[in-house]
Amino acid sequence: MQETEAAVKIEQFIRDVPDFPVKGVIFKDITPLMGNHKGMKAAVRMIHDYFKDRKIDYVVGIESRGFIFGSLLADRLSAGFVPVRKPGKLPYKTLSKSYSLEYGTNTIEIHTDAIPAGARVLMVDDLLATGGTMAAACELVRQLGGHIVGVGFVIELCFLPGRAKLEGYDVHSLIKVE
Repeated sequence: MQETEAAVKIEQFIRDVPDFPVKGVIFKDITPLMGNHKGMKAAVRMIHDYFKDRKIDYVVGIESRGFIFGSLLADRLSAGFVPVRKPGKLPYKTLSKSYSLEYGTNTIEIHTDAIPAGARVLMVDDLLATGGTMAAACELVRQLGGHIVGVGFVIELCFLPGRAKLEGYDVHSLIKVE
């Protein structure tokens, strides 16, 4: 690890966007982080370092920013990458799960052959808010027989109940917003 990477504080690359996607919500925008090589490298390294000794077979990334972090982590962990997507985006047979959001409902899907029974899986997304999306993704992986060894996020909004929906999992967040 280079000294410059170690000194990077990823919080400096998170931008607050008020009233997005709806009035009253302060959106945590990670695009400045993704656009900064040292910042992005540091974020991926920190998640990797926390989970590196877990013997991970697959990293599951949730659409869409979870794909970015998940694929980079899968490469660093010498693991396969599995996308969890919105309905109609995966070309093969899928398993789906609906869940509630702060302002509506949604559904996600995974290929039925994406995770072999007994595989050790790391779940990854950019943000933990209410936890509905990740809890649904974890349920899909469990239905396929996968063993979830951890759940990683770049940002966690601690004032929302997301962590409670992931009780029983080792949840690791790089930035905690109180």
